This record gives sequence, C-alpha cells and structure tokens, in this order.
Amino acid sequence: MIYLDHAATTPLRKEALQRMLPVLKEDFGNPDSLHGVGRRAAKYVTDARDEIAGVLGVLPSEVFFTAGGTEADNWAVRMLGRGRVVVSAIEHAAVLSAAPLREGGHAVCPVSEDGIVTETQLGHTMSEDTGLVCVMAVNNETGCVQDIEALSALAHAKGALFFSDCVQAACTQPLFEILKRADAISLSAHKVGGPKGVGALIVKKGTPIRPLIAGGEQERGLRGGTLNVAGIVGFAEALRIAQAEREDFCRHTRRIRDLFEGYLAQNAGDRVCFDGKHRAPNISHLTVRGGSGVLLNVLDLKGVAASGGAACSAHAALPSHVMLAMGRTEAEAAGVVRVSFGRETTEEEALRAAEIFVSALP
Repeated sequence: MIYLDHAATTPLRKEALQRMLPVLKEDFGNPDSLHGVGRRAAKYVTDARDEIAGVLGVLPSEVFFTAGGTEADNWAVRMLGRGRVVVSAIEHAAVLSAAPLREGGHAVCPVSEDGIVTETQLGHTMSEDTGLVCVMAVNNETGCVQDIEALSALAHAKGALFFSDCVQAACTQPLFEILKRADAISLSAHKVGGPKGVGALIVKKGTPIRPLIAGGEQERGLRGGTLNVAGIVGFAEALRIAQAEREDFCRHTRRIRDLFEGYLAQNAGDRVCFDGKHRAPNISHLTVRGGSGVLLNVLDLKGVAASGGAACSAHAALPSHVMLAMGRTEAEAAGVVRVSFGRETTEEEALRAAEIFVSALP
C-alpha cells in the first residue's frame, strides 16, 4: 500500500510509542488520585504540558488538553470571549458546526476563488458585536495557508479575539509564530505522529474562556474528564519532533509533491485541475473531470490510499464545502481528490502513485 492520506492521519511515531509504553503498562494511575500511583501519572502530565508549552513558546498554564481537535475547536468557537463569532467558509466541520451553537450568533466570511481569506472579506463580515474571529492556519482539504498575521491584526483592531485551528498546520507551520498573533489555537496529536484521541486548546493568559465540558475540576476547572495520560505523553513527544523537523519535512514533501504533480501535469492533460493557492507543501488537491468516486476506488484497489477530502466527511455523499466556497460548481466540488504526503513517502512511491492515478482517470 502506498499511503498518501497523511492529512487524514499519520502513522504513530516510534518515539511517541516508546514514551507511551511505561504509562500503558506500569504507570497507569489516575492523575487526580492522591496516592503514589496517581502522583506518578500526574507527573507525566505535568512534564508533557511543560514540554508542549516550551515548543510553542507559551506558559504551561495556557495548555489545556482535550480529546482531540474537534473538541478543542468546539470549545474555542462556543466559549472564547463573548459576542458574535465570524468563521471562514472553509473551516473544518468542527468549527462550522459549532458556530451556530454560540450564544452570541455567528456569521460566515467568504473566501477567494483561490481559497484565501482576505482582509477585505473579513472586514466586511465583521460587525460591532463580533467578539471572536476563527480562521484556520492551513486548510485541511486544499492545504491553503492563510495570512494569520494580517487577519489577526484586523480582528484585534476591531476589538475581537482571534482563534486559529492549527490541526493541519503543525507539521509545516511555525506554531510559536502563530501564537504570537492568535489568542488561541487548536491542535491534534494524530496529525503529527501522535496517538488518536488527544489534542489541545492553547489559550493565551488573560483570554476569557468558559468551560464546555462539565464533570470535574480537571484542567484548572475548565475541562472535566479524566485525562488520557498515555495519549498526552505521546502527543508531547510527537509535537516536539514535528516542530523540530518542520523545515526538513517541508523540503521533503515539497519535492515529493512536485514530482507527483509534475507527472500529472505532463500526462493527465486537462482532465485534472490543481486547486488552491499558497499551499502547504504536503498536500495536493485536485479536481478531476468526470468525478472522483470511481477513481478513488480504483486507486484503492491498486494499492494507493488517497481521499476525496476531509476524512470526517468521507461518508457523506455531499460536494466539498471548501470547493463550493471557492466558487466551484457542485459537480466540480464532488470530483475532488486529496493526496497528502508524509515524511515516510518516497520519490518512487510518489511517481508510482502518479502513474496509477493517470491510468485510472476516466
């Protein structure tokens, strides 16, 4: 199998697994228990929180662990600050679905045909009662990278908080730079080589936030529920390595992606269109003339794992909301393929996948 769906999830790094094993085997205690077993578990959590804070350039008290990126997105969109929330039209479903649940109401900011949120569009969408702006750093379908510096400055100038979903950004973008501008960001472990079922919401000191999940006094009384200690430990190790290796990862995946797209450009003709602008180097998003459903099945049968967009929407027979927001027709939005590369992807795999892709085109 040639795995080209790293934007959906990544293999668990061996370094993360090694860090997790003692917690899974011996140090299995509840970190809220007061006895020695519990204290050892709590020490793992404290050390992981300190490590993540160090990587991101924030205070440990600004790191809140969650069950994943979806929970972190929901928490931010619904409970950060007060007033109306403005979300971009290309946000992850976790943000778009949470926005109507916010007490202050919501509005959706359109994007350009290249998948970019512009300052002009955001300014027109904001109003006097806007209390929060949400723009993801890297789109999970197209890989488009947004200008977080400019957009956050505009939000702050108008008196609003700024939140950025950084789940898809953690392998390619300098998160500490984003956190200089954003009031809060969300992260997910399994997008960076960590385990599934754990993530984080980073909330800068002084930013008002209310609890989303009640049930205990964990996470300074703001997020109830027993912490996933092993997952948190693996998350910290994977995030540390991902940010340390970020530049090498970008160079590698850009070379791989260029080989893949170069082959398609030479051999697929006008049957394939490359989508998006200012893209992260690890994602190639394609619109296929004639639709992608049969193509994806053929790729799978021939040993290439790719997707038709976000994995969380894979079972919904609906056109991509990201493509529709970029002005594509429903037919075009239903004919997309996302190919995403990882640190393990080789040049030979990329070229072989491109050959299979072209041979399978309708």
